Amino acid sequence: MQSNWKEFLNKQGATLIDDVVCDFGDAAAELTATAQGTVLADLGQFGTLRVSGEDAQSFLQNLLSNDIREVSATQSQFSSFNSAKGRMLANFLISRESDDYLLQLPASLTEAMRKKLSMYVMRAKVKITDISNELIILGLSGNSAPHILQAQGWALPESVLGLSQNQTACIIKYSDSRYQINLHPEQAEALWMSLHALATPVGSASWDWFNIRAGLPVILPATQEQFVPQMANFDLIGGINFKKGCYPGQEIVARMHYLGKLKRRMYLAHVDSATAPQAGDELYGTEPAGQSCGMIANAAVAPQGGYDVLAVIQSESHDANAVHLSSGAQLQFEALPYPLP
Repeated sequence: MQSNWKEFLNKQGATLIDDVVCDFGDAAAELTATAQGTVLADLGQFGTLRVSGEDAQSFLQNLLSNDIREVSATQSQFSSFNSAKGRMLANFLISRESDDYLLQLPASLTEAMRKKLSMYVMRAKVKITDISNELIILGLSGNSAPHILQAQGWALPESVLGLSQNQTACIIKYSDSRYQINLHPEQAEALWMSLHALATPVGSASWDWFNIRAGLPVILPATQEQFVPQMANFDLIGGINFKKGCYPGQEIVARMHYLGKLKRRMYLAHVDSATAPQAGDELYGTEPAGQSCGMIANAAVAPQGGYDVLAVIQSESHDANAVHLSSGAQLQFEALPYPLP
């Protein structure tokens, strides 16, 4: 995190651990505001890689699961970088800044993915740099969010993952009530104070909870190489293009789509547990005893108490409605905001 921005957040009352905002002094009230009001969050849990150079587009096209040619000045996209076995190493929110591509991913994976992607550069005219300290990422969510942004003089994107830019900021639309704002540190403090007057500052985990409720997974170090993209519903949220050319793992991903029968899917669930579930935690069904039937992909504290999770689970175990954590706490399944096949 950029040092001046970190100092600014501290002055606003933020409690930070590893450069991620935990809360602004009243976690319970912030959870209530997350569920019922309009909230403002610093998204320091994410980092950003810039991919630049005249071969940037073809380089990414040959590596990622989506068609990078569809990313434009007005449209971002989800995509994944997979192993040769078709297992997800990372997933990205990709936007464009002039001729460069910005790949947003968890901060905990940023440096490892920079190194991994750089291994493929070879003779391509491509440069991959970590610009996490050069970019501030904010999240604004709630029914008032679009009106607040419009009052700043910004034209809002119309479509989901649509993008609008001006000289100071880039806005990405997740839904009619949720937006991400990317901007440089010199503009961030003034914008924060302006938005703070109309929205409640909350910890970064609130944004994680929004992603969970929206059915948008984030691959973390504990879940790398655990899921084929379809298991994480990437085919349902627009993160795979089945008509593009080859990329690492493409044969497995395509075979699963055209010929295979997917036995695991990602589901939304709530769990009341004495201990917080973590990404990578194994899940268990009724039979066979002691054998894992799935894994937690993402988890966050729920405003109503307990935890909401995204979990990749054997469909048979989900249908039996008897999936639990190792502690015995049972998952209570809820409907995702998009239909499952």
